[in-house]
Amino acid sequence: MKPPLAAALLLLWPMLVHTQTQPQAQTLYQYPEADLVLGQKLLQEHDCVACHVRRVGGDGSSIYRPTGRINTPSALVTMVEVCNTELRLQMFPEDVVSVAAVLQRDHYRFLVSLPTGKASRP
Repeated sequence: MKPPLAAALLLLWPMLVHTQTQPQAQTLYQYPEADLVLGQKLLQEHDCVACHVRRVGGDGSSIYRPTGRINTPSALVTMVEVCNTELRLQMFPEDVVSVAAVLQRDHYRFLVSLPTGKASRP
């Protein structure tokens, strides 16, 4: 009969080996300074969906194309800033980042690679 620790190691060994051989883990890109509640409020307040419907038709969601021209977190912030400027929304930079964070969470879902075992902010 095997001791409990040895049996547990035998069961966990494939996971431990797999984890050690993978150099990076992926997680959703986060905007650490973003206020998601504020971002959601600003999206509703400025009626962004209505503008997107006018531009692309349907329910407006086809404007979110992760493989299209907006393919990085910084490009997303830039695009929100373009909307802010063109539409004269008068959002502050932190508002723009908060809106981008909500779009990231709900539509784009950009991934960032992190070294295994290290918690770092992108």
